[in-house]
Amino acid sequence: MSEETLEPDKWVENYGDMLYRYTLVRVKDPDIADELVQVTFFAALKSQHTFAGKSTEKTWLFGILKHKTMDHFRNAKKNVTLDISESDTDHIQFDTNGHMMPPPNNWNLNPEKAAENNELAQVLAECMNGLSEKFHRLFVLKEIEGLSSEEICKEFNVKPTNLWVMLHRARNQLKTCLESNWLSKE
Repeated sequence: MSEETLEPDKWVENYGDMLYRYTLVRVKDPDIADELVQVTFFAALKSQHTFAGKSTEKTWLFGILKHKTMDHFRNAKKNVTLDISESDTDHIQFDTNGHMMPPPNNWNLNPEKAAENNELAQVLAECMNGLSEKFHRLFVLKEIEGLSSEEICKEFNVKPTNLWVMLHRARNQLKTCLESNWLSKE
């Protein structure tokens, strides 16, 4: 395996857009996404002497960005209340047997093909942007970043049952949004 060398003068050109798009999905705010990418490049410049070449330059930069994004969430958590409130209730109704009313649509799609669908990705991003700040943050950490429920509960000092309810509501809001903005077009 050949050792990878860094080319800091090409980072913005080679990785800037990728890092920005990755971050924007997670933080929802273009200014914050731009700032996190800049902070990532600065941190990489400061620590480039520690790069051992065991990964690609791109992987190394994304690793730094993931840490900077988590730092952002940690610092911002004090400004977001993660308690469940009445305004967070989803509008999904259940009958006496616990079934959704109306029942969810049958999507009849192949998950692999859906993952490659650019229109679906765009609608999903728009639907995620429609989530409240706390639902968006928790959904990203759990479903996109892959943090465990235990890590999220510890980080945000919430009980597992509250986390489960908030994630359930976020998923239901995303389902409803996708069904009305994408599935209806298919």
